Amino acid sequence: MSRKRYPSDVSDEEWLFVAPYLTLMREDAPQREYALRDVFDGLRWIVRAGAAWRMMPGDLPPWEVVYQQTQRWLAAGVFEAIVQDLRVLLRLAEGRRA
Repeated sequence: MSRKRYPSDVSDEEWLFVAPYLTLMREDAPQREYALRDVFDGLRWIVRAGAAWRMMPGDLPPWEVVYQQTQRWLAAGVFEAIVQDLRVLLRLAEGRRA
């Protein structure tokens, strides 16, 4: 990774969980210019910092890229699916019904 790490960056363990939800097209798709993980880290930075999109640090993908991908994820219901499945996993881990 050639960019600065931020406290909001996704951990390897978190990435293993969320990556399948976020991948709306193949990682090597010709139109993909930025790593999906970096785009997700950009979104996490925005959420954590509470900053305007245009204030995103220059070593993350451009704010327009992160914003557009976030809109695709929202339209696809990605975050709802993550929350639902995480809820089931946490309930099962506590010995409760899914």
